[in-house]
Amino acid sequence: MAGTETGAAALDSIYADLNGIFRDVFDDDTIVVKRELTADDVAEWDSLSHVRLVLAVQKHFNAKFSAAEISGLRNVGDLVRLIQAKAAPR
Repeated sequence: MAGTETGAAALDSIYADLNGIFRDVFDDDTIVVKRELTADDVAEWDSLSHVRLVLAVQKHFNAKFSAAEISGLRNVGDLVRLIQAKAAPR
């Protein structure tokens, strides 16, 4: 994610990056990441894959999330807002 992006372009970039991360973590090229996507929507999303997902997102976006922040996520939209708040520019 480029540090100079703002607004809709940055948001589109986050979702595009997350799409690739989700497809890799869940080994499913049909996943389409949307704001309202939850663990209930992805058959392979269990506790282990959740940890793998969070680690991959933190690494990709150069961000660190607390356990409280992670446990408070209800859907991908919440994750995107957390990324926007915490991601360090590359």
